[in-house]
Amino acid sequence: MPDVEEKMPLTDPGDAECRSCKPETSAATREDPSGVEDAPACLIDTVDDVSKLSNKVGKNRGLHMEEKVSPPSSLEDKIKETMHNAFWNHLKEQLSATPPDFSCALELLKEIKEILLSLLLPRQSRLRSEIEEALDTELLNQKAEHGALNVPHLSKYILNMMTLLCAPVRDEAVQNLENITDPVQLLRGIFQVLGLMKMDMVNYTIQSLQPHLQEHSIQHERATFQELLNKQPSLLDHTTKWLTQAAADLTMPLPTCPDTLDSTSMASSSPNEAVSSPEPLSPTMVLSQGFLNLLLWDPENEEFPETLLMDRTRLQELESQLHQLTILASVLLVASSFSGSVLFGSPQFVDKLKHITKDLMEEFKSRPEEALQTVSEQVSQEIHQSLKNMGLAALSGDNAASLIGQLQNIAKKENCVRSVIDQRIHLFLKCCLVLGVQRSLLDLPGGLTVIEAELAELGQKFVSLTHHNQKVFGPYYTEILKTLIPPAQALDTEVESV
Repeated sequence: MPDVEEKMPLTDPGDAECRSCKPETSAATREDPSGVEDAPACLIDTVDDVSKLSNKVGKNRGLHMEEKVSPPSSLEDKIKETMHNAFWNHLKEQLSATPPDFSCALELLKEIKEILLSLLLPRQSRLRSEIEEALDTELLNQKAEHGALNVPHLSKYILNMMTLLCAPVRDEAVQNLENITDPVQLLRGIFQVLGLMKMDMVNYTIQSLQPHLQEHSIQHERATFQELLNKQPSLLDHTTKWLTQAAADLTMPLPTCPDTLDSTSMASSSPNEAVSSPEPLSPTMVLSQGFLNLLLWDPENEEFPETLLMDRTRLQELESQLHQLTILASVLLVASSFSGSVLFGSPQFVDKLKHITKDLMEEFKSRPEEALQTVSEQVSQEIHQSLKNMGLAALSGDNAASLIGQLQNIAKKENCVRSVIDQRIHLFLKCCLVLGVQRSLLDLPGGLTVIEAELAELGQKFVSLTHHNQKVFGPYYTEILKTLIPPAQALDTEVESV
């Protein structure tokens, strides 16, 4: 499963109807977009909610929740802000009335109490008793009836408790709340920070449960597949064909493309490339090639490996991400040859070119020629203006025309720069499968260093997905590979599994 970041909306009491006093601080996570529409009905029907959760958390080592942030000035953001302000203004009016109306404040304190209790670990019984006593609902209601509810004093107690319970990363946020004197603004700030603390607890729980859920996911998936295989012995036919093709691909030389750019910009004397040198076949090599082939899968080909059907949508997403990085790196590589080392050595300048290209990625899917034309014009203008700003020689008319032409040619699949970059990204991913992501990042092939961060993200997602799949279906792959790799060639025909 890709190392995607889950978003959890931090709701504010204002998300409820303006006249409602009870805040809605809990929220469901966004539904996992993993699709299974291509899987056989028998596979889909056997996957229950527990399996999905185990699969989701077990595969994704970096899975965590974070705040869902609406785009600035978006309609959603404006509506949410309006509702929040209306709620807190309503609370301020209640507390400022004579005599004060504590109805909303009581609901808020009740919700705060529930949140604080939810942050406690089972062994923290003393703190649980203390919170229950200090924020006792019945006692607070009695004080409110007699006009003796001291909201600032209770807020101070809540802050002290938050200081005890928060993770170190939230210390500063809690300390900042201590400087707020307005009781309403303080309560609002308390709810915002408590939302973050709840998220911290969710992430802590996820990390604690991950080894158990990963083990459950592996065992459950394998057992389910074995049951289906017992009923349908041909269920591994497509998987066998997939691995057979991967083994055949390893005996074929990689296609080459003559370089059209400066030899230094396209230099590829990277130790990583040693992975592609001819070697005796091994299970690791064949599986790595097979997984890479999935990123080039023809959508019209119905013979998708049965062992990867449940991950097909994720693989398609990775393929799309790889394609976007190929275009991005190609644009940057061409741009670097016209910018000069001084200008292209500026991270700010490179980031500008990245933004120009990324902003048009969606358009590239449907109208590649038009998208690259826009990119070429904007990149050319950015290079020209940046060179002038730095006091360097601006692009001549001929150079500008050549730059635009080379960038527009990237829209063609057979473009040499694009082909070379595509091969090198695939080589990087192959290294990730064999050596690991971090080691593969140490010596990237030429033209890829400018997208190192993006490659690290792609590589981690790809490795996480394939590693989990190999853990589940390793025994089946081992049996298939025994028939494909001659014993004299294979040093070890055992595929890693649990």
